[in-house]
Amino acid sequence: MIKIKKDDFEKIVNNAKENLPNEACGLIGGKLVGKDKIIEKVYILTNIDNSNEHFSIDPKEQLATVKDMRSLGIVPLGNWHSHPESPSRPSDEDKRLAFDSKASYLILSLMDINNPVLNSFHIFGEDPKESLKEELVIE
Repeated sequence: MIKIKKDDFEKIVNNAKENLPNEACGLIGGKLVGKDKIIEKVYILTNIDNSNEHFSIDPKEQLATVKDMRSLGIVPLGNWHSHPESPSRPSDEDKRLAFDSKASYLILSLMDINNPVLNSFHIFGEDPKESLKEELVIE
């Protein structure tokens, strides 16, 4: 299970809407409690691709984010990105570019702008990679 605070969910939604028509992206950091992941901080990062179909996180921002996580005593839990025009599930490209099977990949769909949908996935295996939906709790 992965838990995210309602304020952090809204932070992701607001940033994704601000970045339309492009995908928005970032990282998530927090704590591992048994098998559960507790998100303590959502990081808003730059999609250097400026695309509505894919994203690449700015490497300098990513490094600074990991340093910030270390300073706060939290660990990287995964990333998040938006799908402006498609469902909240990993695309073929998302699967191809997923390199950490332990990471959580949060995907926010804005297909219905008034009803954003956030899901979390584990992506694993060899090509073709598989995805498994993770229980997500918004508190």
